[in-house]
Amino acid sequence: MDFRFDIIIEYAPFFLRGLLLTIGVSIAAIIAGLILGLIIGLGKMSTNRLIRLPFAWYINFFRGTPLVVQILLVHFGVMPIFFAQPSATVSLIVSLSLNSAAYVAEIFRAGIQSIDKGQMEAARSLGMTHAQAMRYIILPQALKRMIPPFANEFIVLIKDSSLGLVIAAPELMYWGRAAQGQYYRVWEPYLTVAFIYLLLTLSLSKLLHYLERKYSTQ
Repeated sequence: MDFRFDIIIEYAPFFLRGLLLTIGVSIAAIIAGLILGLIIGLGKMSTNRLIRLPFAWYINFFRGTPLVVQILLVHFGVMPIFFAQPSATVSLIVSLSLNSAAYVAEIFRAGIQSIDKGQMEAARSLGMTHAQAMRYIILPQALKRMIPPFANEFIVLIKDSSLGLVIAAPELMYWGRAAQGQYYRVWEPYLTVAFIYLLLTLSLSKLLHYLERKYSTQ
């Protein structure tokens, strides 16, 4: 096979630009997804059915519909309500954050409910409020158990950022598609993009495995 390294060299600055954007988008979506996911997860655990219902349907919608459809709805439907010329990058961050929050909420819920109920009762008997017991007793223990599912979710989120291609967000996959369109070559741009994504996900996986081992011994 005639493998043209000159295409990779020519597009290296664009791949680097796309890589930085992919990392930035992923970090922003992970942070926003964690915050929203915690709120939604706690909301779904409410004993009041009226409070629990909207959170449950939020999770149902974002887990039950394709991410690419959510990205198109956010970019072409929601963002124009607030901005005359929506940014594809901002739309991608918002879409990934909303989608990730649904999965993170379920991780929080499962992690919190995996802690023995006696822990909460013991904390309340010591005079703590429900919020204090959650903050100082339940969540620290639950977070250790959440690290493996969080690792899976964050890796999926990084790979899902490639769907920004459909709204022309200039992330990594966008530049791979641009190189393919210019030279009508498939292997060079897409193998390069795949290799960069592999490095990203393996690095994150190693980091999270380190955190898992560290906190499991405490």
